[in-house]
Amino acid sequence: MAFSSRLLSKSRQLCGNRVILQQERAIPVRYFANEAAPKSLKGDEMLKNIFLEVKNKFETALGILRKEKITIDPEDEAAVAQYAKVMKTVREKADLFSESQRIQYTIQTLTKDIPDVRTYLLMLKEIRIKRGLTDELGAEAMMMDALEKVEKELKQPLLRNDKKGTALLMQEFDKINKKLGIQREDLPKYEEKLELKIAKAQLEELKKDALEAMETQKKREEFKDEEMVDVKSLDIRNFL
Repeated sequence: MAFSSRLLSKSRQLCGNRVILQQERAIPVRYFANEAAPKSLKGDEMLKNIFLEVKNKFETALGILRKEKITIDPEDEAAVAQYAKVMKTVREKADLFSESQRIQYTIQTLTKDIPDVRTYLLMLKEIRIKRGLTDELGAEAMMMDALEKVEKELKQPLLRNDKKGTALLMQEFDKINKKLGIQREDLPKYEEKLELKIAKAQLEELKKDALEAMETQKKREEFKDEEMVDVKSLDIRNFL
């Protein structure tokens, strides 16, 4: 669809702001900083160092996004793959977490004080749901069944520091993995699929934000007869 340069120029700032906000959601600030500043640094000095680190990582990320072409088309596999590639470059150059690393960090943080395996598995389920990840294979139910079997054999709840009981549970989990056709050496492939799924979801959000921005601008009286541009033709680099 045609989109007049007049309407495009008027909606550029609004649309650009929405797009860059989406990019910031894709790269949350809380993931810019490494774990913690050295304990020797205190007060203002520590805050200053954290701020500079965040600032440098953010500028690195924006520098990459200004150079790479991103097509806002979540239905195009090539566009999704390109977007995922760009975001991977951003993570590597700016030293950011990948989605799997974020999930791993979340798991470690939220489960470190959980003593028993049952509560641990329930927390993993809660994390998965909050992340919007689906258990398409039904693995969670199988894992709980395996835990039931081991606890009946032990005649007590399984604690995470019980090496013998944990070894029995791992054997049951290995059987589940074999049944589902999951192999440890294939984990990088699963991570790649996850990143592509996330990339598509983020492109869908970008498309939604861009359309909403242009619809808002189009409601203004002077632009009511203008046609909106196809979001696939937008170049995010013009808005950064």
